Amino acid sequence: MKALRFNPTIPRYAAGLALGKIREDFFWSGLSCTTFEDVPEPELIGDEWVIIKTRYGGICGSDMSAIRLHASPYLTPLTSYPFTFGHENVGVIARVGPAVERFSEGERVVVEPTLWCRPRGFEDLCPFCQRGETNRCERVTQGILSPSLSIGFSKDTGGSWSQYFLAHQSQLFRIPDSLSDENGLMVEPFATGLHAVLNNQPAGDDSILVIGAGTIALCTLGAMRAFGLKNRIHVLARYPFQAEAARRLGADEVILASGGADYYAEVSRLSGAQILEPVIGKRMLLGGYDQVYECVGSDTSLDDALRFTNNGGLVVLVGVPGIAKGVDWSAIFIHELQLKSSYIYNHADMINGRQRSTFDISIDWMAQGRVDLGWMVTHRFKLEEYRQALALQSKRAENQSFKTVFEFE
Repeated sequence: MKALRFNPTIPRYAAGLALGKIREDFFWSGLSCTTFEDVPEPELIGDEWVIIKTRYGGICGSDMSAIRLHASPYLTPLTSYPFTFGHENVGVIARVGPAVERFSEGERVVVEPTLWCRPRGFEDLCPFCQRGETNRCERVTQGILSPSLSIGFSKDTGGSWSQYFLAHQSQLFRIPDSLSDENGLMVEPFATGLHAVLNNQPAGDDSILVIGAGTIALCTLGAMRAFGLKNRIHVLARYPFQAEAARRLGADEVILASGGADYYAEVSRLSGAQILEPVIGKRMLLGGYDQVYECVGSDTSLDDALRFTNNGGLVVLVGVPGIAKGVDWSAIFIHELQLKSSYIYNHADMINGRQRSTFDISIDWMAQGRVDLGWMVTHRFKLEEYRQALALQSKRAENQSFKTVFEFE
């Protein structure tokens, strides 16, 4: 079968760094670290494993970051190479191991990609997995699998950018018949936003700013409204088509940060904060929002998030940051800000006094009609059209793209 894979050999990595600056499409030309190649169909790793036949494999910002060689080297010891891309997924169980319970061939599922203790073959769970905090598993380099945080970054499991990949039964979640494949594909990014909201529930009168209006930011906004938050929620978007999507998902106000717009002035006006001019450098605000969800992960957005947060306020990092440059940390100290990260999802999110998997909650809410994100799947490509898909994904504004997927029959 064909697969889109990543293998950072030194010659390919060096070529990508040098020539990717001249032509971005060099990153997926086959001469850098991302290649389109034939790989064997997967075999079951163990009796509790299944083979998934992919329907949709989504393209995530973290995938594009790896392809463009922007990902932090901090993550390399937690990744095994070569790997097949694709952690966002929806598919059908093609084959089950003899010890698989509750699931059978032909069932439509979404796979939670985290490779925690259970998929790694441990019956005695680490302290984090015992509490359901599978996103904090301390054994991600141990067990029957190579070092890896998730499917799509593991040489052992494959990923959804191929026709088949592997999953452990503990990672499977059934998709109700009423739910479209598109919504099924959006379960993973929605769960990421939902986890951030459930673990940082605001007071009723807290003002909230969501920085970004890409997939993760919109899922975070959608999670806030699906959860029933009535707070004043503003969104900082880059493009008008993103602003429309943010309003559709319940933003009270959208601030545009493109086309020469003075978004600092607009943040000041809407939040009631005072703008002050330092001797040199960027402006600062006195006042701002009580909670700021940073969903982009860039140096600029992180620096803005700190400047836009009110005294004693909370900054939640939802976007994947890298090695930050040009971020002034003074605001954290001067304004006693709280800074928290929210990493993907787990099995310990609390809802109505009950501990549940974030994926379970997400699927239930979609099935109940509390949130519909299927419309965010805007572009579909066959896997062999990967050059067009990745080129489109790199120019999302021009193509008004939210979620681009690889579609399999």
